[in-house]
Amino acid sequence: MTSPAADTLRTELAALATEAVRPGLAGIDRLPTLAIATLMNGEDATVAGAVAAQLPSIAAAIDAISARMSDGGRLVYAGAGTAGRLGVLDASECPPTFNTRPEQVLGLIAGGPTALVSAVEGAEDDPGRAEADLAALGIGPPDTVVGVSASGRTPYAVAAVRHARRAGALTIGLAGNAGSPLGAAAEHAIEVVCGPELIAGSTRLKAGTAQKLVLNMLSTITMIRLGKTYGNLMVDLRASNDKLRARSRQIVSLATGAPDPEIEQALTATGGEVKAAILVLLAGVDGPEAARLLERADGHLRRALAIARPGHTPPDTT
Repeated sequence: MTSPAADTLRTELAALATEAVRPGLAGIDRLPTLAIATLMNGEDATVAGAVAAQLPSIAAAIDAISARMSDGGRLVYAGAGTAGRLGVLDASECPPTFNTRPEQVLGLIAGGPTALVSAVEGAEDDPGRAEADLAALGIGPPDTVVGVSASGRTPYAVAAVRHARRAGALTIGLAGNAGSPLGAAAEHAIEVVCGPELIAGSTRLKAGTAQKLVLNMLSTITMIRLGKTYGNLMVDLRASNDKLRARSRQIVSLATGAPDPEIEQALTATGGEVKAAILVLLAGVDGPEAARLLERADGHLRRALAIARPGHTPPDTT
């Protein structure tokens, strides 16, 4: 016999689009592999359209995040299971891609690091864990917390957003169902409804893909707004390996059109900093002056170029 609480939860889940069952796919296990792959690909093709329907909400959230981060705030993702792992993944990619400090973009997952590779039973159902995790970070008014949950009702994600909002932080709820508790708890609701999954309830599929697309937008466009790019070039990357060092040289080449020897000289003069090296070549300044100009321009390369060469229009990239 089930408990009243279990019966209530079952009823709640049955009403969610992410948990719905598509009767037309009841015989999917009998189909040829190519037919299943074709069905799955067709389902995946609908995700971008579902995200597109939320673009105004996504853009408003990005503008709000950018304003907070411009004042020194942090961006924190909080979720459980697949949603939590996607948040941690997006956060971990920001330092090498945009040269962010490790503490600037963070991912919290219910159950801690262990939950990245294995299930931690009951972690997502404990709102106290979310409150403790955020309290340990000292979340406050400069910061942004994004709760991520396919169902939009995961206790860990909802509690994280509620705690952050009480602390004065900006809050965003990214969910896979409309009218979700997570969306209601946040100042900005982004509810991407992709409908039933190919395999009922397996929200690592379309719902997970939608979350990845939205998280890509939140971090990438925020970084564009913070001056981490020059045109469509990744000028604030951290060259921590041979591939990234080669990419650094290519980016400086695309931005300036300078010959390789001059590019090497500029990168050497700036300690390998791509943005500063571009400024050295386009503005004709030395490494220390490039650093000073970028500091005056709050790290925005176009602004630094305008300060160095008033009235001069730099070339478009690529």
